[in-house]
Parts: sequence; structure tokens; C-alpha cells
Amino acid sequence: MSPPVAPVGWSRWLVPPAALSIHLSIGQAYAWSVFKPPLEEALGLSGTQSALPFQLGIVMLGLSAAFGGTLVERRGPRWAMTVALVCFSSGFLLSALGAATQQFWLIVLGYGFVGGIGLGIGYISPVSTLIKWFPDRPGMATGIAIMGFGGGALIASPWSAQMLEYFGGDTSGIALAFLVHGLAYAVFMLLGVVLVRVPRPRAEERADGRTATPDGPQVSARRALRTPQFWLLWVVLCMNVTAGIGILEKAAPMITDFFADTSTPVSVTASAGFVALLSAANMAGRIGWSSASDLIGRKNIYRVYLGAGTLMYALIALVGSSSKPLFVLCALVVLSFYGGGFATIPAYLKDLFGTYQVGAIHGRLLTAWSTAGVLGPLIVNWIADRQEEAGKHGSELYGTSLLIMMALLAVGFVANELVRPVHPSHHLDAVTAQKGAPRARRQRAESA
Repeated sequence: MSPPVAPVGWSRWLVPPAALSIHLSIGQAYAWSVFKPPLEEALGLSGTQSALPFQLGIVMLGLSAAFGGTLVERRGPRWAMTVALVCFSSGFLLSALGAATQQFWLIVLGYGFVGGIGLGIGYISPVSTLIKWFPDRPGMATGIAIMGFGGGALIASPWSAQMLEYFGGDTSGIALAFLVHGLAYAVFMLLGVVLVRVPRPRAEERADGRTATPDGPQVSARRALRTPQFWLLWVVLCMNVTAGIGILEKAAPMITDFFADTSTPVSVTASAGFVALLSAANMAGRIGWSSASDLIGRKNIYRVYLGAGTLMYALIALVGSSSKPLFVLCALVVLSFYGGGFATIPAYLKDLFGTYQVGAIHGRLLTAWSTAGVLGPLIVNWIADRQEEAGKHGSELYGTSLLIMMALLAVGFVANELVRPVHPSHHLDAVTAQKGAPRARRQRAESA
């Protein structure tokens, strides 16, 4: 499937909606918690077991993005979006079969493994295309698309809950809900497949007759892995995501615990509203902070994410339990930084490595997300369980976790400060020259 080239006069503003149709769909992953209680009751699962499909999905997101990134660059966005559509929808259909037959391993295989591949390929599918369409505002462009992934749960959560209420929370009702999800998302993602286009090739010719090349440094995905800049950004993304997902995954019980011993405890309804607010902050941060990075620069915006994020965690740890508005405000800021970090990283990669294989480089960098997706919840949940066993309660359950998150953000801040422009020896023209030098020497020797 060859990449569809935009005809003359094609509006570049049609590309972000194409990307949004994919990201709003795969963003359903953040709404998995809606299915946890009915699955646990219907299949007799523990909380740890019911989390397996989501955890495997996040792991497969990072792995499929890493290993499929180069193929996505080569085949183009339409191919990638088609693969994402098939895998993500098939994952739901397999899960429906698993629920209907009461085979939980099929749900793990479908939603986690097959659907997770769709998550990874779908997540990176529009990135390099958007950057090429919006070279003047890459942060804003990728923020629009990746905003959809953060906001997908705002649509999926109430929709899934209503379906489970209508169909029932038994295995047949869960199976029907999975089936409707798979079919509906297939239709919605098809809009992106049909709409997406790549820019027309540059027609300008240089004075020496060769085709003009993109401005700035251009580094291949393979060479990028050999640079310290790639691994520094890997640390930056991993630390930022770990800190954010630590709150996101434990949001409802965390706010309940923090104010359980006060005169104004948090109700179940209020904790659910808090989760919705965090999702909104996550989504708003993806477009707001990434657009701001076009104005103040990528390194500066990550200084804000990591530096101010450390301050927010410190405020939660020190005085969060004494002020509910302050706790909520700090958590919202942290989650906006979490979302902004995801949306800004493609533009940061473009600044350092160019547009040549930025999608493939981005895919490899998302292994940091896979790591953080395991690390963040593990830190918060394991420490909270140990503290509870020790007889502690309320905000005391999270004090150590918050200190660890502050330390991780500090590590990310230092890594960001160490980022420098990529050495010219890694640029494509330098690599080509190095490969051509032995051939030139042989030719001179033969002529002599």
C-alpha cells in the first residue's frame, strides 16, 4: 500500500482530523478500568489478574512502536493506520469471544497482545506525517493528534459504562460490549485511513542538479540509537511518564485515602469526577504545552514539566492532605505535564534528528513508556500495600512514593540539561561520505 500523496491544493488541516480518528479510538486503553469490576465478578479474577490485559497492551504498545517504526516510515501512514485498525478491532473481537466462552486468556491475548500491537502502530502512524505537514509548528501538530489518545477515555469511559449497564455485567453482556467496541472503532478509524495524505515531494532542484534535501540535521533511526541524545531523551520521557502514571493509575483511591481522616471525606462519585478531571488535564496538556514548546523551545518546556512537576509533588506530600483544592490543583498540573511530555517528544526528536526517520526514532523511544507503564504503578501500589501492612493509613500510604517520584523527576531534569545538538558525524551526509571514502580510495588506487 503506497502512501497517498496529496493533490495540489489539498488542505493540510485535513490531516490532524485523520490522526485524531486513530488516537481517539486507541485512547480507549485508558478506560480499561471500567471493565475491571465486571470481569472480576463474572470470572472470579483478582485485581492483579484483571489488570493483565491493560498492562500487556501498554508493553506491546512500546514494543510494536519500537520494532515497527521503520516499517511505518517505509510503508507510510495509510498502511500503518490500516494495520492499527485491524489489530485494535480484532483485539476487541477476540476479547468478546473470550468473555462469551469464559476464557480469560483470550481476553489477555486479544486486548493485550493483538490490540496492543494496534496501539503501538496506531500511536506512531501519523507522527512523521504531521511533522512534515507542519514544519513551522511541529509541537502544535503532534499535540493535536496525541491529545486524542489522552482524551479517548473521556468518550470511552461513559460509553462503556452505559453499554455494560444495558447489556449486563455478566460474561454475555461483557462480550456484547467488546463486540460493539470492535465494530464501532473499526468504522471510526476507517475515517483516518481514507483521509490521510502525505505532502507532495519537493520539486526544487539544487544548482548541481540533485533534489533539494530537508533543512537541518537528518539522522537515521539506526544512527540515532548510537547518540547520547536519544538515551538522554529516553530517560527524560521515562521519568516524566513514571511520575504522571503513578497518580493516574491510583487516582480514585489516592484522593479517597488522602482525605479519609478529615472532616470532608471524598465520596465515590467525587473520586470518579476527580479521575475525569485528570483525564481532561492530560488531554489539555497535550495540545497546550506542546504548542507552547513551539514558542519557548523543547528543552525549556521540559524544564517546566520536570522542575515544576517536582514542586507539585512536594506540595502534595507536605500540605496536600490539609487542602483539598491544593491537592486537586497540583494533581491536575502534574497530569497536564504528563500529557504534554508525550505530545512534545516527537517535536524534540525532530529538532535533534530531523524529519528523515523521526517516526521510527519516536517508535524506539516509546519503549520508555513501556518501562514507565510498569514502573509507575508498581512503585505506588507496592509501597502503599507495604505501608498498609505496617498499620499506616490515609496520606501516610503515599509519602514514600511521592518522594521517589520527586527524585525521578530530578533525574529527568538533569538528563534534559545534558541534551546537546547531535554531532555532525551522525548526520546523513557525513555517514554517506564515510561510506563512500573507502570506495574512492580504491578507485584512486586502481587508477594509479
